[in-house]
Amino acid sequence: MEIVSEGRNFRLLQEEELPAILDFLEKYLPDSLKFHQTIKTYLNNRVWDFHFYVSRNWPVEPVCLHFPGCTSTPNGRLYESFSVFCPSDSLESIDLIREEDILIDWTRPLFLNFTHSSIVDRIEEFYKNMGTLEKVHGDVYVFEDSPMDFNMDELPSDVEMCRLKPQHMQSIHNLYPANDMECVDVFEKLVSELPAYGIFSSGELAAWMVQSYYGAMFSMQTKPEFRRKGYGIHLAKYLTKEVSERGYKPFVVIRPENDASKSLYTKLGFKKNYQMIRAVLRPDNHEQNGTLSSENGEIEAVGVD
Repeated sequence: MEIVSEGRNFRLLQEEELPAILDFLEKYLPDSLKFHQTIKTYLNNRVWDFHFYVSRNWPVEPVCLHFPGCTSTPNGRLYESFSVFCPSDSLESIDLIREEDILIDWTRPLFLNFTHSSIVDRIEEFYKNMGTLEKVHGDVYVFEDSPMDFNMDELPSDVEMCRLKPQHMQSIHNLYPANDMECVDVFEKLVSELPAYGIFSSGELAAWMVQSYYGAMFSMQTKPEFRRKGYGIHLAKYLTKEVSERGYKPFVVIRPENDASKSLYTKLGFKKNYQMIRAVLRPDNHEQNGTLSSENGEIEAVGVD
């Protein structure tokens, strides 16, 4: 699909401009963490072909967009999904999105990847006259301490932890709760470029965890028959340490009702910072096409110990 260089209110960033955007976003950490680390993994590892935009009046109107926001959508259109960041003290600038009718087709369903809840609230204010939002909430837990003090207990002799390979990812993707929102191709690229580990028991993959393209530690799962063996916390410690050593801020997104995940990550020193929301924006009188996963989506630590 042809890349649009200019919308009504936004312009496409060139790659050489992205480091300056990172510097700007650093002023708003941790609120900007997901968008910041999406740009960072893009520059460092190019795991997916994202396209970043800023307002024409940047940084006076400090709104950033990136397309696609999700790597898989029902119609596979580049501009069908997006993510957005705007500082909380400039939320009135979000109204630029409402007027953006070149990059964003408001007459069709749109897929908004995890975005700060205050931004989604602002979008919902004007979108209520167009349609409805189908939402999934997630709490952002950020690791601020040093992982060097982690006590890395040895695994039992009959299991081993190994770096995941692309050939492992199809089966992992099949079990991923939001596999309708992220394609298997991005999983295969992630394990080639970013930390991704599995625990194998007698050669069988029992548990796994991957760093995502937006810097979070995600897709932690343990198969039911291997739970309560400590595999989850072992993977979380290892990934936290490696993600930190690679210059990223470790964080996870957890469903508010997921007490097991909250307990695990709180035990490791992660602290809740704010809430994000993923949404399908569905215009009135439009045939339903695409839904959010009913379970955890990309909110992680499914089946942890």
